[in-house]
Amino acid sequence: MFSRRNGLLVISVGLSVATGTAVPAKPAAPPAVATVSKPALAPADHKPDLKLMQVQVILDHLGFSPGVVDGKSGSTLKLALSGFQTAKGLPATGDLDPATKQALSQYEATDAVRDVTLTPADLAGPFVGPLPKRENDQAKLPSLGYANSLEMLAERYHTTPATLIALNSPDTKLIGGSVIHVPNTTTWTRDYPASLPDGYKQTLAGLNVGSDQPHSAKLVVSKAAGSLSVYDDVGKLIAQFPVTTGSEHDPLPLGEWKIVGASYNPEFHFNPTLFWDAKKGDKAATLQPGPRGPVGIVWLDLNKSHYGIHGTPNPQNIGRTESHGCVRLTNWDAGRLSLMVKPGTPAIFQP
Repeated sequence: MFSRRNGLLVISVGLSVATGTAVPAKPAAPPAVATVSKPALAPADHKPDLKLMQVQVILDHLGFSPGVVDGKSGSTLKLALSGFQTAKGLPATGDLDPATKQALSQYEATDAVRDVTLTPADLAGPFVGPLPKRENDQAKLPSLGYANSLEMLAERYHTTPATLIALNSPDTKLIGGSVIHVPNTTTWTRDYPASLPDGYKQTLAGLNVGSDQPHSAKLVVSKAAGSLSVYDDVGKLIAQFPVTTGSEHDPLPLGEWKIVGASYNPEFHFNPTLFWDAKKGDKAATLQPGPRGPVGIVWLDLNKSHYGIHGTPNPQNIGRTESHGCVRLTNWDAGRLSLMVKPGTPAIFQP
């Protein structure tokens, strides 16, 4: 179950260009959405289906992640439904069939969208503007933060900039005091483990990752399904996330591995000799932390050299693109997973 509260929430947002991860003014309460300041937003490419968005929001809260919450059908929603069905002992069709609708009906009071009020704190940034594509150029930046407040708000609410625009208007301005519509992915618990760095706690709060996560006894990554499944100590499926896993050049390392540690808000050490697609002239470099870094907000290290489970700078591409052999999740899903595992947690990689 997940908790809900009514009312508006306050966060600050602005479209000024700067860097870093903004954090809600009050971590214990959900962030808000506002109007958009210049430059004007580009037109959205679709109007979200609010019934589908409600299903995505419910699944997101229950731990069966649909990836980005955008009110659209697709492979990641189908995967999330299959995980929910498996956990409930239903046929894993991946469809919104009558039995699944009945199982979801207990959450029907959950709204697809909520209103939030923006505050100056959210809009303060800093934001970095568009990132250069090459790692050697990214290494020159002080952080790999969000391009602007719209991008930050989209990730906070587990969606895309285009979806936020569609839920509001291209004329919406992201300024303090504005009220905007966002997917209802707000979480409320912020009692993170005391052992976590304060900066990472702020990152989790800024991504609406609640502290009330179940503990994992085992992870199973399926290359064929494009999923990471989380099981408890009696073998029950308790969470599932869409993932990107390897490529032809860097295949997923099949086998039984273990989590050996975690790096929160990590730097990224770029070594061109390890990347088949490195460009001529690329040099080893250290990229500063940030949600738009190559491994996102967290790196879960495996007992196989150079391999891990981590976040991504491009959440909309999860399950749709390739990786360099690692397991890649959206930043909010990676953050959630980081609270479920510990050193020694088995991670089984299957075909």
